[in-house]
Amino acid sequence: MAAEDDKNLVEILENPNPIDVAKYMDFVSAPQAGAIATFSGTTRNTFEGKTVQELRYEAYVPMAIRCMKSICSSARLSWSLHSIAVVHRLGTVPVGETSVFVAISSIHRADALEACRFLIDEIKATVPIWKKEVYSNGEVWKENNEFLQRRSELGNMDANCCGKKAETKEHIKKPCCGTKVRVDDEGS
Repeated sequence: MAAEDDKNLVEILENPNPIDVAKYMDFVSAPQAGAIATFSGTTRNTFEGKTVQELRYEAYVPMAIRCMKSICSSARLSWSLHSIAVVHRLGTVPVGETSVFVAISSIHRADALEACRFLIDEIKATVPIWKKEVYSNGEVWKENNEFLQRRSELGNMDANCCGKKAETKEHIKKPCCGTKVRVDDEGS
């Protein structure tokens, strides 16, 4: 577990500064990593015809960190990953700025891409971070579609990411580099 923790960087930023994407990209970069997949969630300027001025995020930080670490562990069980960096910003996030960033490195792109999607979907569905959308004519607390879908799938049962292993869709962890194939040169 200690070695895994050395290759995971999980942070909640409680300051008003933008996410330093280069910091997290540097963390996951490695000579043995042939792929780095990223996701950057940014504040868009409209939602359902309303003008968005900003988003405001709140969280129960200790639980949010614990949940994000659990999601990273689940991803490592399903895919062959080198490093994982996950960061979520709290407070006010203006239009055009990043609120959540995920970076994952692996030997091959398929593992990095699939794990990246899994991480952001699980973060949005299970981590106790709440979002308020502030419009030019009002504001509203929002529930993520992923959270609502997960709740209906669980039959409205109480569950959280920290108490259960996140379930992944059917995915078989493949050994590095797949099947070895011998290629004979012509004329040998």
